[in-house]
Amino acid sequence: MIPTGASAAVLKPSDPISHDAVPVQGPNFDQKLSFQEFMSSYERIGFQANSLGKAIGIVDKMRSWRLSDEPVSPEEADEYLDPEVRANTKCNIFLGYTSNLISSGLREIFLYLVKNKLVSAIVTTAGGIEEDFIKCLGKTYLADFNLDGAELRKKGMNRIGNLIVPNDNYCKFEDWLMPILDTMLAEQKETGQVWSPSSFIRRLGKEINDEESVYYWAYKNDIPIFCPALTDGSIGDMIYFHSFKSPGFVLDIVQDIRALNEMSRKSKRAGMIILGGGVCKHQIANAMLIRNGAGLLLSTSYNTGQEFDGSDSGARPDEAVSWGKIRAGSESVKIYADATLVFPLLVAATFAKENMQ
Repeated sequence: MIPTGASAAVLKPSDPISHDAVPVQGPNFDQKLSFQEFMSSYERIGFQANSLGKAIGIVDKMRSWRLSDEPVSPEEADEYLDPEVRANTKCNIFLGYTSNLISSGLREIFLYLVKNKLVSAIVTTAGGIEEDFIKCLGKTYLADFNLDGAELRKKGMNRIGNLIVPNDNYCKFEDWLMPILDTMLAEQKETGQVWSPSSFIRRLGKEINDEESVYYWAYKNDIPIFCPALTDGSIGDMIYFHSFKSPGFVLDIVQDIRALNEMSRKSKRAGMIILGGGVCKHQIANAMLIRNGAGLLLSTSYNTGQEFDGSDSGARPDEAVSWGKIRAGSESVKIYADATLVFPLLVAATFAKENMQ
């Protein structure tokens, strides 16, 4: 006789399953699958694969949305009453990423997005700017996470995770940047123009004149690049050195916070794709607060941060809802994964799907 208590504990009956419950099911490799069929299977695998599948759906909605999908509001401005204008008004996608991702091969993916005008604005950190230009002047190489730091220092090699950047690349960057700083300072004195970080980056994109540069294409396509922490890197070192030789160069961050916030406020629909945390994450999310949260089509966030220490970098989307940075009821997902693993898959399944076999 099976003990009654044990039987009741082990064989407890289940409540009825909801009619819309989705069963877990991975890809069937006994069948021939296209890339898109394979990626669609992520929605049913579970864990972080399921989050990636949800992110793909959100990004597709960002890409396909048009103002003509929405009823005309009684308060609508006259310029948005024209059916053609409504059909051509898209969701503004704000892309954020940390500097290490420009150092990695994700740089070429960002280049694709900017070259093809698939994002509306970018927020990144100082390294996310300078490493793009430095790669135009010299290569970054694959290496190993376990290389000895002291030995690398002796050899003039800088390690970024399992990547290596020869210090000569930064010397080349100094040789390239210093004359540009001289010219920009002269223009500032002559015209009274005060540079903002975004206008500074735009000028560098023009000066590099290299189609392998993300910011060359941002310059060509008039996509604003915001970098609130522009001096936190090699660019800051160069501005520091330049200030002794030719003092007076001014960077005004107020121009940029106004431009970013106004771009958010005036967007008919806004979406966020954020890779990593820190400045790039919060600056975009805070701009969404100005419009009372990113709208219906929102946020995919990729990082491995946890929220137990109270950091915004590790915060889940619901925390942003409490601040009004994400609108209640919006679609959002956080993926706990290395962006170098999952972001290429997301772009291949969305922005670049027409180019995939």
